[in-house]
Amino acid sequence: MARTRATDYDDKRRAILDRSAELFAEHGYDRASMSKIAEACGVSKANLYHYYKDKEELLFDVIRFHLEELLEVVEAADRPDLAPADRLKELVAALLEAYRDADAQHNVQINGLRLLSSDRQSELKAMERDLVRIFSDAVAGVAPQLKKTKLLKPVTMSLFGMINWHYLWFKSTGEVTRADYAELVSQLIVDGTRNLHVEPAASSRRVSAAE
Repeated sequence: MARTRATDYDDKRRAILDRSAELFAEHGYDRASMSKIAEACGVSKANLYHYYKDKEELLFDVIRFHLEELLEVVEAADRPDLAPADRLKELVAALLEAYRDADAQHNVQINGLRLLSSDRQSELKAMERDLVRIFSDAVAGVAPQLKKTKLLKPVTMSLFGMINWHYLWFKSTGEVTRADYAELVSQLIVDGTRNLHVEPAASSRRVSAAE
């Protein structure tokens, strides 16, 4: 007979994921053993294995849950009906807010995804691409001249660079608020792309003397 799942199973699993993310971020994936995770979570090692069969599965779920939450927040905040600059600012603000109290999970996403099996990496990278697609569309809204050009992706990834690495310096008690930074980042993209144009590719066709 299958073991009955406790009513608080999901809450306990989430607590395990949050604590594991902190350990992975602080000590590194390799040094955070299942024994250390169990101890940090206040459960026995046997009980931990009731939730996760191995550390890779745990790492996968830390990143998966984090990306699912980011996607949910960003999709809810996306307003294509807004003016392009306002849409971009709303998206940036939503993502920055979603990162609040999630520094550990974000750190693990950046540094731990490559440690997973190729199949699991593919699943998570597909979720990352969904995030990039939403922001890329918003960037194209403020810089329509970049649509279907080689510059749209690097501009979009530069935007993510400004957002994704803010946790290294941002202080919630500092003079710059998340809303301030969202406006700054958005304005940098709007202003920085205003006069950005892609030069047409030179024709490779040779003109013969007879033409």
